[in-house]
This record gives sequence, structure tokens and C-alpha cells, in this order.
Amino acid sequence: MTQVKADVQPEPSGGYDLDIETLIIGAGAAGMVAALAAHEDGQRVLVVEADAVPSGSTALSAGLIPAAGTRIQNAAGIPDDPAQFADDIQKKAHGENDPELVRALVETIPTVIDWLADRHGLAFSLVDDFDYPGHSHRRMHGLPSRSGAELVDGLRKLCENEGIDIVCNRRATTLHVNDRKIGGIAVRGSDGRDETIGCQKLILACNGFGGNRAMVAEHLPAIRQGVWFGHDGNRGEAVLWGNEIGAETRHLGAFQGHGNVAHPHGILITWAVIMEGGVQVNALGERFWNETLGYSEAARKVLAQPGRTAFAIFDEGIAQIAAQFEDFRLADAQGAIQRANTPAELAEKLGLPAQVFERTLASIPQDGTDNFGRTFGAKVLSAPFCGVRVTGALFHTQGGLRTSGCGQVYHTDGTLFPNLFACGGAACGVSGSNDSGYLSGNGLLAALALGYCAGRF
Repeated sequence: MTQVKADVQPEPSGGYDLDIETLIIGAGAAGMVAALAAHEDGQRVLVVEADAVPSGSTALSAGLIPAAGTRIQNAAGIPDDPAQFADDIQKKAHGENDPELVRALVETIPTVIDWLADRHGLAFSLVDDFDYPGHSHRRMHGLPSRSGAELVDGLRKLCENEGIDIVCNRRATTLHVNDRKIGGIAVRGSDGRDETIGCQKLILACNGFGGNRAMVAEHLPAIRQGVWFGHDGNRGEAVLWGNEIGAETRHLGAFQGHGNVAHPHGILITWAVIMEGGVQVNALGERFWNETLGYSEAARKVLAQPGRTAFAIFDEGIAQIAAQFEDFRLADAQGAIQRANTPAELAEKLGLPAQVFERTLASIPQDGTDNFGRTFGAKVLSAPFCGVRVTGALFHTQGGLRTSGCGQVYHTDGTLFPNLFACGGAACGVSGSNDSGYLSGNGLLAALALGYCAGRF
């Protein structure tokens, strides 16, 4: 990968090639929500995107956004509220998050979901047929395909309909700063030409640093051997620029991993296959942990197994629930998921020792708790049985620039930069200091809530 440099320069003496009121770097979910919010607030907005089309890490996700107290959730009769959501976030992260940031995110996100659904017509619905680990209520909102690509495409179309300019194939290379006030940036086009853009407000929505292998090795050594499942454009410019101008960073060791990526297909297998009663076994045919603790920490657990792989084991009934996810259907179509009428037959197809594997499945308790501390219900796995080889992956980083609840960036001296904002992966999220603090959906929670507030600021 090309070495990433954090170039910070004084403002150009001859002025800027273009001036805009609100400038946003990055056209993922965070950047486009920020653009929509700023535009509705009457601001002149420009979004610059390094890729040929808006994409980012959002497009590689399931596109699910947790929110408590939305119109959609209320209509489903779920007795949830932002305070309970905040408690769930802090419990998963062992109380390591900034309470004010957590409060701001959980109170903002239902407004954002209702705004996108009611004002802009995005067809959100609630995932109501299985629970995500750590969430005390069903609060995941997604579009029909349950894919992040649909979310990105929907937001892009909304921006186009509103007349918001998104200029692609422009990578931001330089931050122009006058004292602590951001004057603008320089961008480089695919033709190698540079141009400068001045702004009154800059929003960094350029995601995290998972695509920067040097930064991953420095800050996330536990996952450096994992598959990189995020967007290669996540090169860490926000953190690197922040270091140069004295911005405060926080929890750079935090990340979202996932221990259920089909291997070698590289397709995400939804954690629903586990939460609905499935298990993971290693190449020896043995279970190795309490899988319900979370899919983020599962990445390290799986990578620690022989061959850095494991096998997700479930049944056809669970597969039917998982089939609502486009990724699962794609993995199935590509032959990643094996089916068999008996455990012995499935073991043969997966290359597992049959006797050990059969003993492992037989030891799963019914209406009881196993030796790992996992509690199972009355339902047991039954034929047809399903299995898929999986590995551990890094999806995106969760540490970044420390911000207020409106996305405004803090200086290391505790004051706020007057016109610098960060959202999504560029900002520190609410996942504590490592992978175990990640609560399902934290990434898009921070992306949309901070993007919305930064845009309207």
C-alpha cells in the first residue's frame, strides 16, 4: 500500500480555487447524512470522495442501524428507550465510553431514522426475528435487502435528488490550517492534478485506518493477521492530520472484528446463525468459547484456532432466518454452505473428525448452560444440518478523533476546534478500548448520529 502522509500546510497565499460553506471528505453513510442535514439547514455543501462512486465501509456491512424509540420500533410495541440503549452500550464497553457522547448518540439516532424514513422515504424496517448479542431489545433498523450497499445507494440518490454535489475521484491530500481554524484542503484527481477548496466548516467523514497496515500493526496487533474486510480507502488520514494539528485521539486500540466470514469466499455470514442456536467448532471438531458474547471478539477467538479458521454449524431452520440477508444468500449461491442429513455426513463434507464432531453436537444442552457459560433454549439443531468454514476479519476501527456529541473535534488542551468536525470511523466511537466493547451496530450508530449533528451544526 502507498505510504500515507499527513500533510498540513498554511493557507495558500493566492487563495483557493473554490470556496464552499460546508466541505465534507468522504461519501459513505456518515458523509452523505451530514451532507443531507447541512443542505436542509440551508448550507452550501460539497462532498469530495476518493472513489469513483460513493461506497466506503458502509457498503460492505449489513447496513443495520440500532435505535431506541423510533416510530418503527414504537409501532412494533417494543418497550425500549434511549436510556436503556445507553446502558447496553456502556455495559458492553465496560463503562469505558464518554457518557456524554453515548447519551448524544442514543438520543439523536431515533430522530435520524425517522427523518430518513418519513422525510426522505427510505424503507427501514425492524429486524424482529432474532436478537443481537448485548442488545436488551430488538432495535436494529435496516433496508429490505439488509445490505449496506442498499443504504449507500439510497443515500446517494437522496443527495442527487436534493442537488448536493458529490465530486468523486478526488482524494484529499492536504489540510490547510490557520492557527486552529481550518481554511480548506487540497485534493488530487485521478489525473494527478491538484486543486484547493476553501471552507467555513470541514467535516471529516473519511473513515478509520483499517486499510493502513502500519497503523493496524501499531494500534491493533491482536487482529493484524485477520482478513481486512473493510474498504481499502480507510487509510487513517483523519487520525494522522489530527496528530499534526494537536487534535485529541482516543481508544485507537478499539475495533470491530467479525469471526464469521466465509473462507475462502470472503463473504459475511450473519451472526444470526449463532444467536438462533448455532455454534462454532474448530478443525478438531470441538467448540472453543461462548459464541453469544459477540461477533467482534469472535474474530480473535477464531484466528487463535488451528489454521486460523473455524466452522459455523447450524440447521436449515436457522438458514431460513439468515436468508433475509443478501450476503448469506450470496454465500449459499457460491457453495460456501454445506448441508447434510446427519452430523457424520456434515463432518465428512467439512473435513472434520466425525466422532468428535458428533460428540460435540450431542453435548449441547437443551434448556441449560454449558461449560463455556452459554445458555441454550429448548430448540436443538436438527436435520438438515448446515456448516460453513469461516475465519476472523477486521471490519473497521472504532478509535479516532475525540469529538463532542455534535462531532466537533477536541484539541489536546480540552478546547474545541472552531470549525473541524469528525463522524463515522474518523471519530472515536462508543466501543470502549478494544474489540470486546463493540455492540452490534455501533459503527453506523456513530456514523449517522454524528453525521447528522455535524451537518446541522
